[in-house]
Amino acid sequence: MRALTLVSDRNLQLVDQPDPPPPGPGEVQVRVRAMALNHIDVWGWRGMAFAKRKLPLVVGAEAAGEIVAVGDGVTDRNPGDKVALYGAITCGTCRPCREGRDNLCENVAGVMGFHVDGFARELANIQARLTVPVPGGVSWVDAACTSVTFGTVQHMLFDNAKLEPGETVLIHAGGSGIGSAAIRMAKAIGANVITTVGDDEKAEKAKALGADHVINYREERFEHMVRKITAKKGVEVVFEHVGPDTFAGSMLSLKRGGRLVTCGSTSGVTAQINLMQLFQQQLRLIGSFGCTMRNMEDSLAKMADGVRPVIDTEIGIDDFETGLDRLESRRVFGKIVTLL
Repeated sequence: MRALTLVSDRNLQLVDQPDPPPPGPGEVQVRVRAMALNHIDVWGWRGMAFAKRKLPLVVGAEAAGEIVAVGDGVTDRNPGDKVALYGAITCGTCRPCREGRDNLCENVAGVMGFHVDGFARELANIQARLTVPVPGGVSWVDAACTSVTFGTVQHMLFDNAKLEPGETVLIHAGGSGIGSAAIRMAKAIGANVITTVGDDEKAEKAKALGADHVINYREERFEHMVRKITAKKGVEVVFEHVGPDTFAGSMLSLKRGGRLVTCGSTSGVTAQINLMQLFQQQLRLIGSFGCTMRNMEDSLAKMADGVRPVIDTEIGIDDFETGLDRLESRRVFGKIVTLL
């Protein structure tokens, strides 16, 4: 089978590998059909792995595929099933796993395509419990955006920030994969959306998605515009994933008692916090990472109801590195998806 492997920093090679053995007990074998690109792929490509890993490494953290074989003991999955794939290898036995808090697994083996071999290969064996059935009518391309994209947003906005209809949310980088998904998911429940983008073309696209207000952060200070738009009250929720470039402004954009939820740090990993502002305004800062299996199920249900990912481009696996370069330079609006 073909597999796309990282052999050194910024050096990807498409190679032939032996097909995997038949699936073991509790496993299914999946033919990967589509894979979505994410910033974690860019970080791995750059060499920014925050734990030990062994190269060469099969890349790819987010994917969907078709089950082609099942192992002993698997009774709820069958060959031909269309499934979305969880992006990490969890133990399934620790207390968080048993309670459905998969992204807090105490014995996680790593993130696919970052610490351990990922999904950029034609066949993969995976625990059946780490697959989620895809509803009818959801395409391979959309299903590939379930775990890292829609699942992350679902966990951030609704499990953690507890966004409610009628509230106002500031969504940073509305042209990114999770930013564009957050716009659609927030509007679907009746929230008011303010978003930031880096150019006028992206501003028009964000408006077309339903954003109520769009701020070009290269031309205006977004925190000042947010205060103006909200009559100096601020927003109930900030959807933060940029990091130090926006963090202070994000806190200034919150109303008293507001909630900031963050899942990323694309502009760096260290930010300063005004502690007096934090406690006097009674703000809540919430860290969010990944998603649960339930978040994936909820995300797929939303896709089936018409809340779909925004797709920038569909590419072949030969163009994966070009896709990473475009993602790194932010020349995208929505998701880049690789078809295998």
